[in-house]
Amino acid sequence: MSPQPSTAVQRAKETVPVKPTGSTNIFDRMNEVRDLIARRAFEIFEGKGRWLGRELDDWLRAESELLHPMHFELSESDSDFTVRAEVPGFNAKEVESNIEPRRLTITGRRETKDETKKGKTVYSELCGNEILRVVDLPAEVDTSNVSANLKDGILNIKMAKTGTPKSVRVELKTT
Repeated sequence: MSPQPSTAVQRAKETVPVKPTGSTNIFDRMNEVRDLIARRAFEIFEGKGRWLGRELDDWLRAESELLHPMHFELSESDSDFTVRAEVPGFNAKEVESNIEPRRLTITGRRETKDETKKGKTVYSELCGNEILRVVDLPAEVDTSNVSANLKDGILNIKMAKTGTPKSVRVELKTT
């Protein structure tokens, strides 16, 4: 009788939904995130006394508060691209990857649970509960030949390249 797989092994088998081509849902989601950032940037602007000239700083601060940072690596072989993205704390149901022939979009939203703890907090770092990353790919990929999985907070996506166009010499004929 074989033992039941551990939770870690079960998590290792999580697959992330990959959707070929950008759906309108992803654009709605991107607009929603942009609006959240804009609202928070305006709150920061108002909180500082409405001093003009620091709009970019306010926007970047709002982004850092709302979006979880994502370390990202894109590698290329002759036949495919491989993406390795760190998404700690997110599970496969909270992350979505959308593939277009020359673009990859990764979005995610996680729900946090408020915990009340006794005692005094000495130090705390908070990070956003949303991720958003849009990457333009250096070559076209076959949107029907993509796989993704999530294991231990690392999202791995493999995308097959489309056939590379060959150079063809064309002879000119005079008429």
